Amino acid sequence: MEYTNLGRTGLSVSRLVLGTMNFGPHTSEEDSHGIMDRAHEYGINFFDTSITTD
Repeated sequence: MEYTNLGRTGLSVSRLVLGTMNFGPHTSEEDSHGIMDRAHEYGINFFDTSITTD
């Protein structure tokens, strides 16, 4: 996995990001945890958890 610094924070994040926008309405909690666990196993440490509101 390739990593880069997040701005000037000194935080090292993976270049690949896992977006979780559809986890709530389309993915069970158990499946969501499995997906995130697998991503972390592969070195992804950058998760986009932003939400939208109507």
